[in-house]
Amino acid sequence: MDFTFDAQTQQRIQTLESFLAERIVPSEPTFHEQLAAQENRWEWSTVPVLKQLQQEARDLGLWNVFLPKEHADSPGLSNLEYAPLAEITGRSMHLAPPALNCSAPDTGNMEVLSLFGSPEQKERWLKPLLAAEIRSAFAMTEPDVASSDATNIATRIERDGDHYVLNGRKWWITGAMNPNCEVLIVMGKTDPDASRHRQQSMILVPRDTPGLTVKRGMEVFGYDDHEHGGHAELVFEDVRVPASNLIGEEGAGFAIAQARLGPGRIHHCMRSIGVAEAAIDLMCRRATGRVAFGRPIAAQGVVRDWIAESRVRIEQLRLLVLKTAWLMDTVGNRGAHTEIQAIKIATPQTVQWILDKAIQVHGAGGLSQDFPLAAAYAGIRTLRFADGPDEVHKNSLAKAEIARHLTEPADG
Repeated sequence: MDFTFDAQTQQRIQTLESFLAERIVPSEPTFHEQLAAQENRWEWSTVPVLKQLQQEARDLGLWNVFLPKEHADSPGLSNLEYAPLAEITGRSMHLAPPALNCSAPDTGNMEVLSLFGSPEQKERWLKPLLAAEIRSAFAMTEPDVASSDATNIATRIERDGDHYVLNGRKWWITGAMNPNCEVLIVMGKTDPDASRHRQQSMILVPRDTPGLTVKRGMEVFGYDDHEHGGHAELVFEDVRVPASNLIGEEGAGFAIAQARLGPGRIHHCMRSIGVAEAAIDLMCRRATGRVAFGRPIAAQGVVRDWIAESRVRIEQLRLLVLKTAWLMDTVGNRGAHTEIQAIKIATPQTVQWILDKAIQVHGAGGLSQDFPLAAAYAGIRTLRFADGPDEVHKNSLAKAEIARHLTEPADG
């Protein structure tokens, strides 16, 4: 395994680090002020300072860098080459990913359309997404079933002549509260009688289609995450769309979901490492700047233990994520399946632990809106459910591990 970054990647890293330090981080207060002044608080993607940063990212060659080499319109980065860039964007989660047009769920949707979309679908939806002219959402999770098992999906997609008709409910649909979200990729059942993994399909549903109701925004620990477009509960009541909106073929929904979620999981993990690095920085600054019982907090043994342990844990995690990216590039997503599951399990737990210690070092301030730690904690905690809960990934990984040992010859 070789995790060495070539000269071009090193240059991109330097360019993005400078862009983050000189333009993105100083723009964060302006972004929050301009968003608060807008008539619609969910409309984060039209904030003037973000638009300005997006143009600068284009000029710097940092646009759509999440798309791997096999995709059209890609700058040609491998997963390993994108990994350090995604980590850097995690240090400013509200502003850096959208500044580069690398924010979820649009990234995964663009990958789906690039891989499986028809020429017409690519022209109508992928092209404006790549240009950040519109936003999108991915509607899979449902309130009435355990959506960690994708075969449970109950929303119906039924053929009616030249159209499909959708009925069902979805929730935790990221980005759907944003009025600039113009299209949703919806997963539902087209044939309940087909084999278990051929019952589902995916279809494009414009957000303004009659019968689609954005019922409410969802909150995580009291945060509505409007600065990312929020998470919505949706209701589909006889929602009718053209049959040409189907992505791929009927019954391909489960396979498309797996193709989408693998890269999505590693993107989450890469950015989360950046969140942890920012937390360690804040923890060290707070510990050296605060005095308790006559000496800096940083002099306390328990605080030093937290800082040292945080560094060890994040370095271990980074190596595992880089290994996973390398495997995805060299043997494909299927060959890296075990490692993708491993980082999905390890990352939120590791970063959550580091954030918890950073909050503790900050005292009551760590719980407040004066520091980004509480909001980051809420966001990272959701990753233990997003793209599948810990328990599902652990169960699958354990089964594969047991099977591997049963098929290998015993020593001696």
